Amino acid sequence: MTTSTRGARTQAAPAVLVLEDGRIFRGRSYGAVGETFGEAVFSTGMTGYQETLTDPSYHKQVVVMTAPHVGNTGVNDEDPESGRIWVSGYVVRDPARVPSNWRAKRSLDEELANQGVVGISGVDTRALTRHLRERGAMRVGIFSGDAVADDAALLARVQEAPQMKGANLSAEVATKETYVVPAIGTKKFTVAAVDLGIKGMTPHRMAERGIEVHVLPATATVEDVYAVNPDGVFFSNGPGDPATADHAVSVMQGVLERRTPLFGICFGNQILGRALGFGTYKLKYGHRGINQPVQDRTTGKVEVTAHNHGFAVDAPLDKVSETPYGRAEVSHVCLNDNVVEGLQLLDQPAFSVQYHPEAAAGPHDAAYLFDRFVSLMEAERA
Repeated sequence: MTTSTRGARTQAAPAVLVLEDGRIFRGRSYGAVGETFGEAVFSTGMTGYQETLTDPSYHKQVVVMTAPHVGNTGVNDEDPESGRIWVSGYVVRDPARVPSNWRAKRSLDEELANQGVVGISGVDTRALTRHLRERGAMRVGIFSGDAVADDAALLARVQEAPQMKGANLSAEVATKETYVVPAIGTKKFTVAAVDLGIKGMTPHRMAERGIEVHVLPATATVEDVYAVNPDGVFFSNGPGDPATADHAVSVMQGVLERRTPLFGICFGNQILGRALGFGTYKLKYGHRGINQPVQDRTTGKVEVTAHNHGFAVDAPLDKVSETPYGRAEVSHVCLNDNVVEGLQLLDQPAFSVQYHPEAAAGPHDAAYLFDRFVSLMEAERA
């Protein structure tokens, strides 16, 4: 929940960040002036803040940037991953006073203010990040200008805010109407992409490979998916608790029953995990940023990858599992903490990863996954 003064750029306004455990950080307003609530998380990326801000997976989250200098390259009109900023709030240490980039159209604080995003600057983000690593992601409020009040009153308001666990958010960020991203060059395949919070670069990466992508609402049924006569089905990233995504799980199970080539990323990985019968759980503070090391266990290669997830699949790392749709195994694992980062079925063409291979923003190490999806559709057609 956010209330703000759009267009306000009064950086001199005092601001307060209040965590649900009572820890308080004081700074100055950044972006819009007002108040906002969400889940406090941190992102370790040193670049790509524009893609982070516009990633629908950050819906209802207040993002703390661990990089001390933010806003240096301003804001352009080419890099957004959706039509708006989705973060509930933004926390930076030392924002750039003047953007410096040939593509910049306006400053970051202007963009935040224009979209009504309440932020705070001048905060010791190192101390805040260490606190979240030790205590875990938690509810937070940012208050600036007239919204600043007695500390105890602000803490009580934060503790009344909804938690991320149990939140069902995909339908809030997904498209309401189906749209088509045409193939670039010769069309080779048709893919039905279930939008759970999709980033714009994802269908573009498929279009580059000759795929015509039909992006469907999160409420799409199995019948809607197959109405486009797909060669493959894709389930996107998205916000919220996968334990609430019963509809998406049911649709995916319908796809698995038909043995159509299937690819899921991030939230889609958690949906595949649930569809196969595995559980999901909330990570202490999640993985967010563009520098997370993951091993592809099918090749042994280590990739530097872009992440944004606070939940994970609870699947065994040391054995092949029997599922209603055949044998399944963990295909990718995070080298920092052994969290499941990918799943694959061994008896039919279906796989998923927990991270973001579209490289917006982030490294290109995982781009091969789109090629792997193409290979599955080619094999099925043959």
